[in-house]
Amino acid sequence: MRRTRATQATTPPEIHKPDEQWRQDLTRQQYDVLRRGHTEPAFTGKYVHAKDNGSYCCAGCGNELFRWDAKFESGTGWPSFSQPAVAAAVELRPDKGWFLRRTEVVCRRCGGHLGHVFRDGPAPTRRRYCINSCALAFQPLPSSRDRGDG
Repeated sequence: MRRTRATQATTPPEIHKPDEQWRQDLTRQQYDVLRRGHTEPAFTGKYVHAKDNGSYCCAGCGNELFRWDAKFESGTGWPSFSQPAVAAAVELRPDKGWFLRRTEVVCRRCGGHLGHVFRDGPAPTRRRYCINSCALAFQPLPSSRDRGDG
């Protein structure tokens, strides 16, 4: 697992928990990624090839981050999205760790490390939000029968 060396948040997170609480609430892998900035191994996450309709939320706090219709197959080994569900859901920070210049993607609500964004995505945004599966929790869209449409 790689570890990122990111800068401090420009906006303080809304959710504050002591480190021990995060350790109790998250799996070890989720803790390592969300709280310590690690990266899960490529092609090992459960959402890499997922195609279901719904929302991808932060595994740490439930904040809606990405929607199914922004997800695309990038071939990189991590779930990739062209844009967040709402721009304010994530914070982008410069990351100069590992002698690389990247942009870290962080959950604005809890400050959890999600992954990185790159400028090699599809049109029209040309962005590829490369996100760790373990940092996400999927919420499927209710079926039309559940919504009362049928």
